[in-house]
Amino acid sequence: MAVRVKSRQGLQMHTDRSSSLSESSDPRTESGSRVGMSLAVKYCMITSVRDEAQCVAETIEAVLHQTIRPIEWIVVDDGSTDSTYASIRRYAQEHPWIRTVQRKDRGYRSTGGGIEAFLDAYPLLQRQDWEFLVNLDGDLTFAPDYFERCFEHFRNMPRLGIGGGKVYRKVGEQLRWERNPSFHVRGGTKIYRRQCWENLGGLFRGLGWDTLDELKANQLGWTTQTFSDLTLVHHRETGSAWGPWGNAVNDGEADYIVGYHPLFFGIKCIRNIFDFPFVLRSLGVAYGFLRSAVRRPTRNADRVLRSYLRKQQLRRLMGMSSIWK
Repeated sequence: MAVRVKSRQGLQMHTDRSSSLSESSDPRTESGSRVGMSLAVKYCMITSVRDEAQCVAETIEAVLHQTIRPIEWIVVDDGSTDSTYASIRRYAQEHPWIRTVQRKDRGYRSTGGGIEAFLDAYPLLQRQDWEFLVNLDGDLTFAPDYFERCFEHFRNMPRLGIGGGKVYRKVGEQLRWERNPSFHVRGGTKIYRRQCWENLGGLFRGLGWDTLDELKANQLGWTTQTFSDLTLVHHRETGSAWGPWGNAVNDGEADYIVGYHPLFFGIKCIRNIFDFPFVLRSLGVAYGFLRSAVRRPTRNADRVLRSYLRKQQLRRLMGMSSIWK
């Protein structure tokens, strides 16, 4: 039976009560740990999807085959116009630890990578005994021991606040790394340690959120890291819904919102000349930044955090120790 829930944005959402967290015969469902593991790990997961009918089933299957499964997983259909919701609802009916939420179609894809849907779903979590919170995209696949090995990294690094695997995109028969600094964990792969999550006090709703959370975590004494030994395969090119130009413009706007130092940003534009689609990408990033400087969208209001970022960027340019390493 479906119930309606009002989100903080005033949107009508539908949750499937038939997939509430009832008891399961699978020992991994309740404990969050496979049989024989010396350390049980309890984690909750939230996934936001929009028009992912071709990919989301593979992502769900990848989670179902994990050696450590989440104790609760909310999959949010963010206004899909295809059969995405029917697919995720079928899995929710079969697995009691998976729940679905359906948001109304706003008529366009969010530029924030589903962060609004993620944050609206977070208060709906029924389990409050989690140790880790995961933001997982609905177009990724990974090995059955992926989360088990992620949690090993967290166990070995007590000050690791945010982590996640290395994202590759399949091009023909080859995997191509979607390059990013080692401290930057891609938004749709983020695993938050509970204490770090609570220290952050919430996430920014919009472009740049997945950089601002890491900056604040590092500012507060946590570390953030992409695990170079763990692979996730991205089945759609990042930003493909916006096209090469639109994706580049969004990246430039995100850099403005976050508060990039102009010198660091200028050098980034020069480097982007060598990234596909080469000059077009560099021009798009610059255009997005400059357009934002004129329009002045809502940006990071924390001046101390912005100052921290710019100091780190200048240290990087001078070859000194920084979060860029």
